[in-house]
Amino acid sequence: MTTRRSVVGFGMLGLAIGYFAWYTPYAGLTKALSSGLLPGMDSRVGGLVLLPAAALGTLAGSLIFLSVSGWWRYAGRATVAGRQTIRPGPATVTAGLFMALIIATTTLNYTFAGVSILFMLLMMRGGVLVLSPIVDAARRRPVRVYSWVALGLSLLAVVAALSDVDSYHLGIAAVVSLGIYLFGYIGRFEIMSRVAKTGDPAIDRRYLVEEQLSAALWQVGLCAALALIGIGPVLGALREGFTSFLLTPAVIPAFAVGLLYEALFIFGTLIYLDPREYTWCVPANRVASLLSGLVASFGLTWLTGIAAPGAGQLVGTAFIVGAVLALSYPALRQAAARRWAWARRRRVLFVCGGNTGRSAMAESIARADGDGTWSPRSAGLAPRISGAPMAAGATAALRQIGVPPRRHRTRQLTRQMCRDADAVYCMTRAQRTAVEQLAPEARGRTFCLDPERDIPDPSGTADNAAYVRTATVLREQVRARLRENAPQLQPQAGG
Repeated sequence: MTTRRSVVGFGMLGLAIGYFAWYTPYAGLTKALSSGLLPGMDSRVGGLVLLPAAALGTLAGSLIFLSVSGWWRYAGRATVAGRQTIRPGPATVTAGLFMALIIATTTLNYTFAGVSILFMLLMMRGGVLVLSPIVDAARRRPVRVYSWVALGLSLLAVVAALSDVDSYHLGIAAVVSLGIYLFGYIGRFEIMSRVAKTGDPAIDRRYLVEEQLSAALWQVGLCAALALIGIGPVLGALREGFTSFLLTPAVIPAFAVGLLYEALFIFGTLIYLDPREYTWCVPANRVASLLSGLVASFGLTWLTGIAAPGAGQLVGTAFIVGAVLALSYPALRQAAARRWAWARRRRVLFVCGGNTGRSAMAESIARADGDGTWSPRSAGLAPRISGAPMAAGATAALRQIGVPPRRHRTRQLTRQMCRDADAVYCMTRAQRTAVEQLAPEARGRTFCLDPERDIPDPSGTADNAAYVRTATVLREQVRARLRENAPQLQPQAGG
């Protein structure tokens, strides 16, 4: 997956890994709670009973994230009674409402009695995948070929996993919950497209902060309001979640469900905020989600002995791998281009006696003046100490002529270095002869840096002006040799 920097400095791969890392325990814990699989639990916990504690966990997680990250500063502000206070904009408050619906129904969809958890998960994932190109079309956002490929492979993964579903039954409540979930994404994506998803970190961070805070408050507020009404089995279950359930041991894992959702929500939102089309971002998110669900299922199998995921989900994993490769196409193409460019770089080796003065300065000059087509190195025929730094006089001389000295450690010249180099430049004729004796195969590629005369060694004098004179000559000769030999030198085979 491409590693383009996100609004938090992670690449997309880092965000997808983060989403996967948090979604796996979230999915496993939610399934375990709703199925009564946790130690000490005598029965399953209904989704509506679970929802208030999870909502409080999400609110707590939101406050913890904003406090630790310091991202409060990105939120909109208003003056109330003479004091500055956070005030999300109307668009992000509305987006927060849509997100609250998504959070609530995500938890509910794992808890319906008689409804396959796997079937609901696949319907949720597949539904959002189908929505992504529709939203892109509505916003007139162009969709690249590799995004369509990733979308298609992701949908094939969903279809393959459907063969493992033991029941395709969806009750009315499950259908309504699934519809609300997808409706929440439609509204959220529409608002996100209008006010964020710009590639500007400040704008995208403001959206994230305001949406997540609004969503957490909406979720707790709506649950509390409905629980106060408390009429009928649905609202009665919410009231139970705010009252007697809070006194049971199960409240701790239920609260943890909300904390985990807040963490994966942050990573998931950052994926969607990438300025690329939703047809790219949604498969990136859903692929991580599908894989985390599979890992969570295997984890529960190992811990509790329930049935392991079937062959269909494993086949779906192969399609997921294909989708990951399709999503990674831009990064793979860039990596191949960089590798090709690196392979085409011409390797130049500068040689002197001790590798603390002349050859080290020549390497720094070549690096400073290079256009990316050269890969300069330096070495010494007889360095007194291997790994020694550049001489102080050489460092000062480079600075005086405007060349930044690079961190340097002396190296002993080897035959392999000469073989690998496309050109070897020596400071004196005696050194050129020594190199040709060490590596006869490099004879046709070994030259004197100054064809007219030897470049004197300034290390034998305490006069800093000698280093400056040598550095000036080196700059002139390095530039001349690289310029005149650029069309002639070809990278060595295998480079």
